[in-house]
Amino acid sequence: MAPNRRYSAGDRAVIAVGLGLAVALELALIWGPALASVALSGTDWDGIERPRWIGGGNYADLAAEYPPFWPAVRNNLLWLGFLALIAAPFGLLCAVLLDRRLRLSRVYQNALYLPVVLSLAVVGFIAQLVFSADYGVLNAVTGLTTDWLGDSSINLWVVMPAAGWRHTGYVMIIYLAGLKSVDPALKEAAAIDGAGEGQTFFKVVFPALRPVNVIVLVITVIEALRAFDIVYAINKGRNGLELLSVLVTENIVGEAARIGFGSAIAVILLVISTGFIVVYLSQIFREDR
Repeated sequence: MAPNRRYSAGDRAVIAVGLGLAVALELALIWGPALASVALSGTDWDGIERPRWIGGGNYADLAAEYPPFWPAVRNNLLWLGFLALIAAPFGLLCAVLLDRRLRLSRVYQNALYLPVVLSLAVVGFIAQLVFSADYGVLNAVTGLTTDWLGDSSINLWVVMPAAGWRHTGYVMIIYLAGLKSVDPALKEAAAIDGAGEGQTFFKVVFPALRPVNVIVLVITVIEALRAFDIVYAINKGRNGLELLSVLVTENIVGEAARIGFGSAIAVILLVISTGFIVVYLSQIFREDR
């Protein structure tokens, strides 16, 4: 057994500096703003005068007197459902197909991953080129006059596939890396036992991808709830495209300068995002026990 290594004073200094910087950045850039938002959510503050404590007044106003709030909550949940139930499974399907080493699989992989390198703002501009009522490709080709992005009853369902187009490629790459790490002996053992391809995937391969599933879930929740740039690029997040992130921006950095009110929306966004992740992880840990 190797003897315990003793670190020199220089080694301990380097470790302390490295860990100290990491912890300081974590506190300053993540936990600090998060806790500050929680504290400011209970105040009436315009960023200039002294904050006035009003307790849960901002949350009461959100629920009862702020019309865009509930549509934004609904749209964020629909966005999350679309990415989790359609875009992410489709990304998994693409990864499974590409893992079979199809002919020209590298070309397909690059084509599906291409949207990932684009920002959602760029995807929003592309959506305008395709779905605009005046100069959109879709109306020009089909001869329709539908206002795909201006009609509040359908524009959300037009924008979500555009965001899902980008998310699919991201999920595909993650699952493709996970599939490469699955032990081939597991598949061979399942085949010897007479399991078909579907049974092998759902009973052997997919359970082995549990760590990857957790990563995909966390990424999907974050992507759904932080969606901002695509709807802001299209119509500044209004007329059917209201999202909580847009409301936060409008209230904190907009003309209203209602920092306490915007912080309350940010706290609700934080609670929703952590709620899904905590519930899922608690179930995973309970099954492991």
